[in-house]
Amino acid sequence: MWPTLVANKIFNKRLGSSNFIADYPSYTEPLLGIVDIDQNSQTILNDHKDTRKYKVFVSTWNVGGIAPDEDLNLDDLLETCTNSCDIYILGFQEIVPLKASNVLGSENNEISTKWNSIIREALNKGTHQRDKDQGDAKKQELKNICLNKRENPAKYCEAPHDFQCIISKQMVGIFISVWIRRDLRPFIRHPSVSCVGCGIMGCLGNKGSVSVRFQLHETSFCFVCTHLASGGREGDEKYRNSNVAEIFSRTSFPRGPLLDLPRTIVDHDHVILLGDLNYRISLPEETTRLLVEKRDWDTLLENDQLIMELMSVNMLRGWQEGPIKFAPTYKYCPNSDIYYGCCYHGKKAEKKRAPAWCDRIVWHGKGLKQLQYTRIESKLSDHRPVKAMFAAQVRVLPELKNLQSLFLSERFEQIKTPFEVSTTDEFVCAKRSSFRL
Repeated sequence: MWPTLVANKIFNKRLGSSNFIADYPSYTEPLLGIVDIDQNSQTILNDHKDTRKYKVFVSTWNVGGIAPDEDLNLDDLLETCTNSCDIYILGFQEIVPLKASNVLGSENNEISTKWNSIIREALNKGTHQRDKDQGDAKKQELKNICLNKRENPAKYCEAPHDFQCIISKQMVGIFISVWIRRDLRPFIRHPSVSCVGCGIMGCLGNKGSVSVRFQLHETSFCFVCTHLASGGREGDEKYRNSNVAEIFSRTSFPRGPLLDLPRTIVDHDHVILLGDLNYRISLPEETTRLLVEKRDWDTLLENDQLIMELMSVNMLRGWQEGPIKFAPTYKYCPNSDIYYGCCYHGKKAEKKRAPAWCDRIVWHGKGLKQLQYTRIESKLSDHRPVKAMFAAQVRVLPELKNLQSLFLSERFEQIKTPFEVSTTDEFVCAKRSSFRL
């Protein structure tokens, strides 16, 4: 991976836009053989598109190089039993330790495959249990109606509700995994990835971003999973700003067969940037700790470096972040609720790290409304995971409106047609069940 990153840095080339792992080959052909609309017709129809809303889940988690146990519980993070979304974006940093062998050596997908297996089980287990709890009575009622009408209840009750991975990509310790409801998958087009290394020598992947993009119906999405430069000293925020500028300038996607697809990050309709952005609080450490103890988030946030960047006229102008009403997510002592520096004395006190909101989710573009922004109390690493939920407006061609109703369930309305839930196969890392596109 790293020689490729160096070469692409020098020659400013895009890195493997189709080099990612997914459950099945991507949908590139029109659904059910519908002929693609030519450019002239597309232009005419642009003003006559319907809009649907979908719920998008986004999370970021620096796991500190700690491999997950097989029985790791993601229920608190995903909340699938009570609040299922249509799309799940899970971003991770440091899924492997950032040592020289991992940064300079060949890519090892063993840990990312393990994370995908855990995510798959959590998403589908939660969906199946929720549907079972909420729909058993209605399913039986529908079956009775179907039998009375001499219809086949299977056509109403066997539509799968599970999730599939459409994009999964790792660059050293940065890893992003994109999951979507199976019934939405036929409407996904043009998935691709773009990796930018900003670490050692300004191009290796210990820091940087893995960006993914796809089109859902007629709306483009871009998710940027990042790990920016660390450091809590005065002036270190300039390195993080430089990383962001590099990511924005070097991330590039293919234009598509009609040369009409967005190429850069901010060209997409809906853009969400997530990750360990590493921005700190511009206050003395003692002051920061005192304010954290008082839970005086307002004063701390007035001095938060990322918020100051969002309010500036620099490269993050136009980006938004929801209100932060949770404690700083970094840095904790292992397996505890105590911030690092409070639990050590003597020589180890030199390794203090002032608490900060390093783990963030920000967005760009119209048609996104944040519904939730919070942190999760997992003690797996020295960071707490952060998650957000969005309502995303998506444009749909009128020609497909009736066709969609055969497959899709509105996530913001009561589901009127319950389905039987089918079980899903365990995530297999054999090449025959995962495709490198």
